[in-house]
Amino acid sequence: MPDTPAKTQRLSADDAGIARAAELLRAGRQVAFPTETVYGLGADATQDDAVAGIYAAKDRPQFNPLIVHLPDVDAARALVEWPEAAGRVAAAHWPGPISLVLPLRAGARVSKLVTAGLDTLAVRVPAHPVARALLRATGRPVAAPSANRSGRISPTWADHVLHTLDGRIAAVLEGGASEVGLESTILGLAGAPMLLRPGAVSADALAATLGGPVAARAEDAAISAPGQTTSHYAPDASLRLEATAWRPGEARLGFGPVDCDLNLSKAGDLREAAANLFAHLHALDAGGPQTIAVSPIPQTGLGAAINDRLARAAAPR
Repeated sequence: MPDTPAKTQRLSADDAGIARAAELLRAGRQVAFPTETVYGLGADATQDDAVAGIYAAKDRPQFNPLIVHLPDVDAARALVEWPEAAGRVAAAHWPGPISLVLPLRAGARVSKLVTAGLDTLAVRVPAHPVARALLRATGRPVAAPSANRSGRISPTWADHVLHTLDGRIAAVLEGGASEVGLESTILGLAGAPMLLRPGAVSADALAATLGGPVAARAEDAAISAPGQTTSHYAPDASLRLEATAWRPGEARLGFGPVDCDLNLSKAGDLREAAANLFAHLHALDAGGPQTIAVSPIPQTGLGAAINDRLARAAAPR
């Protein structure tokens, strides 16, 4: 594995910065880059050492598989079996914040570390223009979990990446704030459609696309996709969820018309709340509170994905 510099290089999202990031990826280095969901920590998915560097930088357990990011549908189809249902979802939601878990195609050139020993692969075509430019310039599949230390708050700005990974990766390609703010929805299509992780593309939207129901994953099922560990997305502070009143000394994360330190959305807009979630958790945690209390979030639409992240962030560590 190539040596990592003492300080991570910050690259601008211009032609020169994208070309340098692509050069580093092809050389087997790890580069963080923006997507519309959160920042991803990329490495060439065809190189074992490069992928191992992701796990090392994040302190990520190797039983937790990775998502491969690709520039277009044709690149995805070269790596996975492609049932009719995958075509329907891709036509409706790619490029965009959804990953598909499909059977790995025989002979696909992907490191076994990416799949964590499974016979399936998670693939995504992101919508962020910087991510798409980087993937085209790299010319190889790029494995990329969230660009943070394993189990910690996900990054939606380049500064969030450097908070836990500075000096552990070669570079971060800056691209402003992540618009969606939550990791991608993950849909399993290796059998009957199953929601493996909630996200911006809801189960109802997927059912409409597929013309039939989407099963829910049992919480105690074996790990089959990223984001399924019980404790994840966690700040240093403990979280108290469903807080309808504040306690002395707590940092207060509100939703709706409440008095608080930071508000996910004063208007009660779930899309705005999702975009603010991780950035607000980073900001409140930086103050060193013992507890961050969080207002109730409706369990509807995008609220299901927000509550999934909060529950995992609040779980015993």
